[in-house]
Amino acid sequence: MADGVRGLAAVSVVVGTWRAGAVAAALFLLVLGGTLVPRLIGAPAALDAVYGGTLLFAAWAAQLDWYVAVDELDLVVHAAATGLVAVVATLALARWGAVGTAGARCPGAAAAVVVVGVGAVGAVLWEMGEWFGHTLLDPRIQVGYTDTMGDLAAGLLGSAVAAALVAGTHLVADER
Repeated sequence: MADGVRGLAAVSVVVGTWRAGAVAAALFLLVLGGTLVPRLIGAPAALDAVYGGTLLFAAWAAQLDWYVAVDELDLVVHAAATGLVAVVATLALARWGAVGTAGARCPGAAAAVVVVGVGAVGAVLWEMGEWFGHTLLDPRIQVGYTDTMGDLAAGLLGSAVAAALVAGTHLVADER
């Protein structure tokens, strides 16, 4: 299933570029790269598929103006995508030995704190990317104070929910 999502991401690079040009090409190349990460780190298949599918949905929703057409879809996607990116990034950091839970009194809680922190940083970087894209590449990328604050709050909430789910598992165990 997840390899099928990666295939769709590769096709999306071509279709998005043909349909909308260089900005879409950059977006879908970013998504394609993102969908490779779970495979590279050996993430569980279900996480891999949901994560990749969410990234692909988020990108197409932007390209097809679904965020304009469907109220609050932007917030739902920010919450889901940021939470999933935070989990995958934390899992990658654990697999690479950059973070661990060895010696923690409550390893699940330690992993959850990392997920929330990574999600918060990810949400900020996402918003900076939107601002950069709007300012320098394409003014159709929607930004503004209310949008940014809502997106940051949704990303943080999504990361907190993801952290709560991770805390009850051994998904992000100490790999050292």
